[in-house]
Amino acid sequence: MRKLRFRSSSARMLSVIIPTYNEVANIGRLVADLRRYAPPGSIEILVVDARSPDGTAEAAQAAGATVLEAPKPGRATQLNYGAQHARGDIFYFVHADVGIHPDYVATVQAAVAQGHAAGCYRFRFDSPHPLLRINSYGTRFKGIMSRGGDQTLFVTRALFEQLGGFNEQFVIMEDFEIIQRIQRVASFYIVPLDVVVSARKYETNSWLRVQIANLTAFALYFLKQPTPRIARTYKRMLNYR
Repeated sequence: MRKLRFRSSSARMLSVIIPTYNEVANIGRLVADLRRYAPPGSIEILVVDARSPDGTAEAAQAAGATVLEAPKPGRATQLNYGAQHARGDIFYFVHADVGIHPDYVATVQAAVAQGHAAGCYRFRFDSPHPLLRINSYGTRFKGIMSRGGDQTLFVTRALFEQLGGFNEQFVIMEDFEIIQRIQRVASFYIVPLDVVVSARKYETNSWLRVQIANLTAFALYFLKQPTPRIARTYKRMLNYR
């Protein structure tokens, strides 16, 4: 199938869509950064919350985001729900614990204007651990195993609607699944800049333990195992606070 390319001579509005559950420690800082780095009128910020009991919704609204209550929990469902209510020409999907790049608006708009209908950033962890630097270095490559929602994901509205959005049957690895579908029909661009990703998963698990869990999840994914099984297996292999 021939890959589609999208071109534009004018800046396009970004709808930043953030799925949340119990992210009160992160959401205010993220929303503030998104607003501070964006030119006036260039973005809207939609936080799609899964009824967090910790005050996430209230913190997001206080920081200046529009808060939507998800009809049911699940990242794919929350992301799709945000897209349904978005007004922008470009959807920018961001996790609540990510440190956003200061030039995100101009960078994403430029990538789309150059013909890339979707893409992501590279990342670096908020930790100096040498093994995590190896993980970060890998995100500059194109393989699907070097991707992930932590890198943030931008997609034009037209392409997102063409694809039918995220597959809500995926309760885990929904980001990998949609990126694979994107790459079949459009130009996917890896922005040569970093977002900052939380290393909190490694605070309660060793580096090796997380890598084994990740590889197990990928193996089950490529073997087309049911996503609830992948999610249960992944969570059993790691310690969460």
